[in-house]
Amino acid sequence: MANIKSAKKRILVIETKTARNKAIKSKVKTYIKKVHAAIASGDQVAAQAALVAATSEIDKACSKGVYHKNNASRKVARLAAAVNKMA
Repeated sequence: MANIKSAKKRILVIETKTARNKAIKSKVKTYIKKVHAAIASGDQVAAQAALVAATSEIDKACSKGVYHKNNASRKVARLAAAVNKMA
């Protein structure tokens, strides 16, 4: 355990940031699962709507620094390709 006051504070700050990042990543994964579920069910309209929502969440996570921009872009591209493949 840290003895220095600034180190103790850093530990608390890191715990807070870790919890926030975990929550955001979990939310993104949930939206991605919704897209895959819509694709599996064969519902083009639902898949398209889920893709828009997932893209929005991924972009938000990217802007908050949870995901690198290339990682976020790759996730969106793969989801879009999967939805477009349905048509």
